[in-house]
Amino acid sequence: MSTIAFVPVRSGSKSIKDKNIKLLNGKPLFFWVLNALQNASEINKIILATDSTNYAEIAKSFNFSKLEIYMRSAENASDTASTESVVLEYLEKANLNSQDIFVLAQATSPLTKSEDFDNALRQFAYSGKNSMLSCVKSKRFFWDKDGNTINYDYRNRPRRQDFDGMFMENGAFYINKVENILKDKNRLSGQIGIYEMHESTAIEIDEPIDWKIVEILLAEQNAVKKAQISDIKLFMSDVDGVLTDAGMYYSENGDELKKFCTHDGMGIKLLKEKGVKVGIITTEDRQLNRNRANKLKLDYHFHGETNKLETIKNLCKELNISLSEVAYIGDDVNDFELLSAVGLAACPANSVEKIKNIPNIIHLTKKGGEGAVREFIEMILSVKS
Repeated sequence: MSTIAFVPVRSGSKSIKDKNIKLLNGKPLFFWVLNALQNASEINKIILATDSTNYAEIAKSFNFSKLEIYMRSAENASDTASTESVVLEYLEKANLNSQDIFVLAQATSPLTKSEDFDNALRQFAYSGKNSMLSCVKSKRFFWDKDGNTINYDYRNRPRRQDFDGMFMENGAFYINKVENILKDKNRLSGQIGIYEMHESTAIEIDEPIDWKIVEILLAEQNAVKKAQISDIKLFMSDVDGVLTDAGMYYSENGDELKKFCTHDGMGIKLLKEKGVKVGIITTEDRQLNRNRANKLKLDYHFHGETNKLETIKNLCKELNISLSEVAYIGDDVNDFELLSAVGLAACPANSVEKIKNIPNIIHLTKKGGEGAVREFIEMILSVKS
């Protein structure tokens, strides 16, 4: 069973000409949702459905490994065509497994993050619901055209902090199974679940004013992330499942072996050249881990540590830095406290669910021992270079 993300874009936008490829903070609009999907660990494949060869070529230039192009028919790219029409057109031709998960994601919601897709898909898997949509909670008071209140009693106006509010569809994405969409001819069906997103994602880009608002919000979002990365002074990594593939290998003589990735080693070297202190911390106490640490000329390496957070707190005191200036990558439950406390946290694609569900953690596309540490380091270097 696979999870397929489907992003429909067409070239005939009227309110904002060529909206989907218009530059938003230096990138085409549809880049932002494609990038979030590419970095979402729960997404296996991305389908960009377009009627434009120009759009297709621009999308290919992103070099996203999960991305495939589907050329939609002119009929289903017209002003009057519904989104369902192009979804059904694709599904009737694609020959997918009926149990595949289908995520309809909208390019007009560029504030959607990888974590939103990942967390929503996990919520969908455990919820038992047939389908799911993204919403934001609105605490505004609504009236109908006849002057009747819809969601509150005007004679007993609640305080905002005491008001439950209502969920509003934000159009960011919809989740369903292939068989349900083909059966019901709709993106939603059966028992419908709600995935709540941040209130800032309520805006869909339909009009020029929406564009200006999202431009500011996206710039602030990226500025915060860049500021977090630029502040990093210490980079720490777990070993097993991060610098290695979590496998334990034994020779005929009973020697214990581990597989490390040389790309990670080069990344560590490049990070040290930028003045960032680098180290490892592991609950194991193995000589081969010490050998690898010495080979990499690490600034710090801690072995046999049962309380990783306390150890790093003490190191921060010694270096006169705060935990917010620490980046850490881990994959298992013994990394949970440290990952939850540092300024910048990341996990490889092979991490356990508890780690993947840590708020704001960066979900890397590579597995441990296959370049995950290098991928994380490249993100930091992109800001520090």
